[in-house]
Amino acid sequence: MKNVHNITINVEGKEWSDILDATFKKKNQGVTISGFRKGKAPKDVYLKKYGIESLFMDSVDEALETAYTKALEENKLVPACEPKVDIKGIDEKHVELEFTIITKPEVKISSYKKLGVKKGEVKVTKEEIENELTSLRNRFAEIVEKENGDVEEGNIAVIDFEGFVDGKAFEGGKGEEYPLEIGSNTFIPGFESQLVGAKKGETREINVKFPDEYVDNLKGKDAMFKVTIKEIRTRLLPELNEEFFKDLGYDDVKTEEELKAKIEEQIKERKSKEVEDKYIDDLMNAAIEKMTVEINEEIIHDEIHRMMHDLSHRLEMQGITLENYFKFSGITEEAFHEQAKPEAINRIKSRYLLDEIIEKENLETTDEEAMAHAEEQAKTYGTNANEIIEMYGGLDVVKYDLLIHKAIKILEEN
Repeated sequence: MKNVHNITINVEGKEWSDILDATFKKKNQGVTISGFRKGKAPKDVYLKKYGIESLFMDSVDEALETAYTKALEENKLVPACEPKVDIKGIDEKHVELEFTIITKPEVKISSYKKLGVKKGEVKVTKEEIENELTSLRNRFAEIVEKENGDVEEGNIAVIDFEGFVDGKAFEGGKGEEYPLEIGSNTFIPGFESQLVGAKKGETREINVKFPDEYVDNLKGKDAMFKVTIKEIRTRLLPELNEEFFKDLGYDDVKTEEELKAKIEEQIKERKSKEVEDKYIDDLMNAAIEKMTVEINEEIIHDEIHRMMHDLSHRLEMQGITLENYFKFSGITEEAFHEQAKPEAINRIKSRYLLDEIIEKENLETTDEEAMAHAEEQAKTYGTNANEIIEMYGGLDVVKYDLLIHKAIKILEEN
């Protein structure tokens, strides 16, 4: 492929000799040679015992960064992913390094304007408003004991239970004073529905079948649970009054109609964001369809690793390691790579598309614009502009982010 460059760099003479000397001094600190204190053996004695070859690998590591920078600068290359490095020759006088450097592939795009993409409409139904209102009331509901009546859908049944398979109790199948919300689908399918109609103090035998994807010793097996209803609880919904409106944080709301208007406004705002995001995605996909680019496997591989690093960071915030995530989810790292590949390719194409628009439209941004953008975001997050810039990774990254936003605005001129 045209964007694959094989560049050979020789590190030799005094430069290589100095690197070997520095490596010797580091390695010598950790060895003891008979007749000398630790780290004090002369170089010729050290080499006689361990050989010059013992310095090569660490010296190559030391030489790599400078050699790589030289390969890029001399050939005016901007890498699109991590390079491959081969040692073509090495001795005490030189090391010959061959870098396989992959640059951004050629991108051809026929059109990115007037793509015929329509933006969706934002509509809020009365049912959506009522559902949101019910959700809010449930969130602030008081849980009270149901003095009379049977277990109903939505009630919380406090139960003692014990499970049996083939007439024998199984490990983990017993519980006491367990609050089970009927209809939450917390337990095995069919379990909760068989408690509907039960009275406080009643004991029922519940027959269910464990799902095929359950734990090995129980999956697919028939089971019987003895369940005793210890208590029935229900939700007491708050009245639609000013006290409730204040609990929601709406000091300006006085009536149910005003609350519904507020809810409608919030749903509309949320839906508008969803519609706008989908519109941009649709525009991007339509433009990508008109783009031709051949992406190297190495670039895709790098993108997948970036995605995996992001996933690892998000998991760490929840106290979960990537290793445990793979273990619990039942997928391998190889399977993750295969599953992530389509998204990785789409991310790369999206990035190349926006870069092309920036170049073709001669888009620019200034330090002043970037600072203003950082200050605006700082107000939103309750911090200062410098922290926002640091979070981005520098002012240049903020400027690039602004260029991306400008490129998207060009796409939206549809």
